[in-house]
Parts: sequence; structure tokens; C-alpha cells
Amino acid sequence: MKNAKKAPRLIPLEKLGEAAECLRILAHPCRLRMVQMLLGGTYTVGELAEACGIPSHMASEHLRLLQRCGLFGSRREGRRIYYTIAESQVKGIMTCIERHFG
Repeated sequence: MKNAKKAPRLIPLEKLGEAAECLRILAHPCRLRMVQMLLGGTYTVGELAEACGIPSHMASEHLRLLQRCGLFGSRREGRRIYYTIAESQVKGIMTCIERHFG
């Protein structure tokens, strides 16, 4: 008798398309650096830009894309905006990357 395979619980293709888009956005060295930093605390655009070696306006664009995917959040304190990780599962993705490439 052959072993019966249990059918995996499949995510609808539409949702996989959304996931692929978020992974595509995440797949940039500066964005991955931002994730690394934000997993340890909150940072401003200027701090993230400096760590990535890019101008603040470019860092702002990266942050906007990551917020659009729901990966990052922000809060305003006076004139400063602090960015945070909004999706806790990002830590698992970064752990996998750090184990493989770190």
C-alpha cells in the first residue's frame, strides 16, 4: 500500500503574489540593513540613512516602500519620526539571512 500524502494547506495565489511583492521590496541591501537595525530598536531617517551610506531622501523612499508592505511602522515625536518593525515575522526572515550569509 502506498503512503497517502497529506495535502498541504495552500495559500491562494493572489496572496502569494502579495507576499512576493513584499519580498521583492525587502530584497535590497539598504532595506535589509534597516531591518537589522530596527530589530534592535527605533531609529530616525537620518540614523538609518547614515548606517546605509545613503542620503536621507533615498532612505525615506526605502522606508516608504517598507511601510507600504506593512513591514515598518512609525511614530512622531515632535519634529522627528521614529521607525519600528511593524511585522514581527520579519525577524524570522532576517535570522535566516544572517545564518546563511552572516
